[in-house]
Amino acid sequence: MTTLNITIATRESRLALWQAEHVQALLTQLGNQVSLLGMTTLGDQILDRSLSKVGGKGLFVKELEVALEEGRADLAVHSLKDVPMELPPGFSLACVMEREDPRDAFVSNHHANLASLPQGAVVGTSSLRRMAQLRSLRPDLKIEPLRGNLDTRLRKLDEGGYDAIVLAAAGLKRLGLGARIREVFEPSVMLPAAGQGALGIEVRTDRQDVIDALATLAHPSSWLAVSAERAVSRVMGGSCSMPLAAYATLSGDTLTLDAAWGDPEGVLAMVCVQQSGCVTDLKSAADLGARVAAQLQQNVLAQGGSFAPPSDTPTPV
Repeated sequence: MTTLNITIATRESRLALWQAEHVQALLTQLGNQVSLLGMTTLGDQILDRSLSKVGGKGLFVKELEVALEEGRADLAVHSLKDVPMELPPGFSLACVMEREDPRDAFVSNHHANLASLPQGAVVGTSSLRRMAQLRSLRPDLKIEPLRGNLDTRLRKLDEGGYDAIVLAAAGLKRLGLGARIREVFEPSVMLPAAGQGALGIEVRTDRQDVIDALATLAHPSSWLAVSAERAVSRVMGGSCSMPLAAYATLSGDTLTLDAAWGDPEGVLAMVCVQQSGCVTDLKSAADLGARVAAQLQQNVLAQGGSFAPPSDTPTPV
């Protein structure tokens, strides 16, 4: 196998660096020379507004893509749920790695689980998906915005600004903070975001040498599952301004895909859809995702919902 000198573009949060260093170690074991290029993205800098108001997921990847385009880096490692559903021309996902725990986690210093929170307790999250599902589970709670990297969110909880916060279990586990988790939400209770818990590696489409070097890092079943999930979001026009969840599980060649849509205004009930199908490649996974999205759209419209952006639409950056 040909070995390469590879530079990985990464955000500089502790979790992003863990992810990049994880990929660095795996590529180094294959004989490559691998270095990191740390960068601060616009998404890391703007912390006083929710992502739905400042431009969405792309704020976390744009600077990394510029580094790839200019040749300063050869690949970028992302939390897949932070990656826009449509990549710019000339870029592609070269690899999806084995998924960590895809579930959401309840974190609190004084309460054992969501059910034990008192009426009116303050729960922190800036995910509209989590907000919609929390409102469905506990309409009596007060949901407050919470931005920042994982350590910042935990610090804000520890300073007493929130009774509890909801985070991705994968990030906590990767940083050795699993002990902070008081309750893990099963997907039947709170459906995860598309791609949650999975790492995606982005490259320039013309870098076949890098794509070949990444081949052994790919995890086929994880890739099939997240491809179906991301297809739901793509067809739905999924963004940070739409409370949309999608989660797939593979058993043999049968992929079961669940998706849910929440009313941004909290008026309509959650709309949930499940379909299963034979999936053997990325195209058949995406096709299943498209069918689920079409059914979800139909059910939402039948309930009187719409897909117009919420009242506070994204602010141009």
